[in-house]
Amino acid sequence: MGITPARVLRSEWHKFWTLRSTWVTLSAASVLILATGLVMAVGHEPAGGGLGEVSDPVVLTLIGVQFGQIILPVLGILFSAGEYSTGMIRASLTAVPRRLPVLWAKATVFAAVTLVVTTVTVFTTFLLAQLFLADTDMGASLADPGIARAVVGTAVALTLLGVLGLGLGALIRSVPGAIGAFFVGMVILPEVLLAVSSEAVKNAVAYFPARASEALGAVQQHDSGLSDGTALVTLFLWASAALGAAGWLLKRRDA
Repeated sequence: MGITPARVLRSEWHKFWTLRSTWVTLSAASVLILATGLVMAVGHEPAGGGLGEVSDPVVLTLIGVQFGQIILPVLGILFSAGEYSTGMIRASLTAVPRRLPVLWAKATVFAAVTLVVTTVTVFTTFLLAQLFLADTDMGASLADPGIARAVVGTAVALTLLGVLGLGLGALIRSVPGAIGAFFVGMVILPEVLLAVSSEAVKNAVAYFPARASEALGAVQQHDSGLSDGTALVTLFLWASAALGAAGWLLKRRDA
C-alpha cells in the first residue's frame, strides 16, 4: 500500500482524536466562551451600566473568545510539538519520507475541526445570549448588518490563531518553548509596544495576531483597527509564515 494524501490525513485525524488534550482543550474553550457570554448577557445593564465601554453586541456576547485565543493556539502547539516530545515524530516521518505531507495534514485536520467547533460555539453563544439582551441596547439579530459577518469572523480568527500555534510548535519543536514564544511574541510584546510614544509603532501593533483577531470579530471598526479584509489577510499571513518556516526546517534538519 502506497502513501497517499488521504492515508496521511486519516493518520493525523486518528492522532488528533486520540489525544486527551484535544478533548480537554476544545471542551474548555467552548464552555468558557459560552459561559462568559451568558454571564455578560445576564449581567448587562443598558446605557453604559456595569460593563465598561463595550458597545458592540458581538464583542459583548463573545468576549469569552479571549480564552479561546489562548487555549486553541496551545492545542495547536500540543498537536505539533507534542509529537517531538514523545518521539512519535520519528515514526511519522519514517512512514512519510517526504515529510511535508505530515505537516500539511496536521494543519488541515486541526483547522477543519477547530473551525467547526468554534463556529458552532460562537453562534450558539450569540443566540443564547441574545435571549437575555433582546430588549436592551445590546439586542441584535443575525440578520442585522455586520452581525453574522462578525460572528463568522470570530470563528475564523480563532481557527487561524490555532493554526499559528501549530506552526510555532512544529517550528520550535518544544511545547514549553513554543508556548513561551506565543505568549511573549503575540500577547506580551504588543502590550509593551503600546506604551511606546511612537504613532508608527502603535499602528504596527494592529497587525499583531491578537489585535487582528479582535478586528475581525467586531461589528464596529475602531479608527486604529484593521478592516475586515486586512485583518483576515494579516492572520492568514501569520499562520502561513509559521507553517512555511516549519516546513522549510522540516525538510532540512533531523527529527
